[in-house]
Amino acid sequence: MSADPSKTKRSLHDLPQSERPRERLMTYGAKSLSTTELLAIILRTGTASENVLHMAERILAHFKGLQGIAQASQADLEQIPGLGAAKAMQIIATVELAHRFMTSPPDERPVVRTATDAARLVMDMSHLQQEHVRIILVDTGQRVIHISPIYIGTLNASILRTAEIFREAINRNSPGFILVHNHPSGNPDPSPEDIEFTRNLIAAGQLLDIQVIDHIIIGNPGWFSMREAKLAFK
Repeated sequence: MSADPSKTKRSLHDLPQSERPRERLMTYGAKSLSTTELLAIILRTGTASENVLHMAERILAHFKGLQGIAQASQADLEQIPGLGAAKAMQIIATVELAHRFMTSPPDERPVVRTATDAARLVMDMSHLQQEHVRIILVDTGQRVIHISPIYIGTLNASILRTAEIFREAINRNSPGFILVHNHPSGNPDPSPEDIEFTRNLIAAGQLLDIQVIDHIIIGNPGWFSMREAKLAFK
């Protein structure tokens, strides 16, 4: 059965804003987007007869996923209808950046020595319209191992389980982490619930021998470090 032409030609502007890739990225963060949506953002535009989401789907299908795209040459990419030299080079540059990050030695990864260092890594959270929770996992030299998304929604101890946070640290063999969440209101001051949740998290970390280094709240503008303010941290 052939595809419905009306769907293929449907412009992104016909979609509700909440369904457009760039708007979803700003609202929910990159981790919440599908591979198709992320590729669509890299491509930026489609063609007169095909929106960028359908183009991204078609490219992924043609190369059988990201692995195939990563192995494709510029000539391979340019054989895809709608992919000119500019779009092909955008894809190649993105693949190369990802490769360099994955193969970079540990001493080239960011080092988190202060709350300012940590906050700089997650300032994209200042523009999110929902509350997000992430942890910055570090090694014994305070180098970043990974920044893991944990939860989207209100930071609430009855919903967000301590085990979910420490599971990432255990799986990645991280001796410590910085908890980060944002306040969509823009005010980074911690609530009493934020402080109590942090105390409980620190206590759990002591039992597991995993250090909770800080809890940073991202506002807009500005941020707040509970360790620097000596809230929950001794």
